[in-house]
Amino acid sequence: MKKIAALFTDSAGELKNVRTLCVCGVFAALAVVLGYVATIQIGDYIRIGFSGLPNEFVDFMFGPVVGSVFAGMLDILKYLLKPTGGWIPGLTLDAFLAGIIYGVFLYKKPIRFWRILLMKLIVGMGINVGLGTYWLSGFYGWNYFLRLPDRFLSNLIMWPVDTVILYALLKGFERAGLFRILGIFPSGKKKQTP
Repeated sequence: MKKIAALFTDSAGELKNVRTLCVCGVFAALAVVLGYVATIQIGDYIRIGFSGLPNEFVDFMFGPVVGSVFAGMLDILKYLLKPTGGWIPGLTLDAFLAGIIYGVFLYKKPIRFWRILLMKLIVGMGINVGLGTYWLSGFYGWNYFLRLPDRFLSNLIMWPVDTVILYALLKGFERAGLFRILGIFPSGKKKQTP
């Protein structure tokens, strides 16, 4: 329990760092651009989108507190920039909760495929399918149980795809030394000075 509390305390401390705010600003801009140009729709229910990746990178770099605030604010910003339908506060809450989960799984931890696979399953099935379908059903007047199978299937299909994409990108950034350049040390250890 102390490790989780320290995780949240450390992440909250990241909010005081100007570097964190600058990196978050760049990743927010990237998320907005990716939302406009990098979405592939396959049929009615499957959408491969890359605009969520900046959120997950922020969660990895700065933890659950920064990640959840970033995700919630970015959800509102994306809606304000490109409103489609009505704003659903529950979906903003879902983004906030996903930021917490991703941050807990990724922040100050080594990049492991199984960890990303598990967190994607929790967010996909618990948040996207369970809660997301609930909010959408209430807003659009859908029957929750009739929409659940479609959303379950689309999230189940995207689960391994999203996992592989995030894992490959995080590992690629790590191997290229980009996190080190930004002063991010995934294992939580600072660089040793000789």
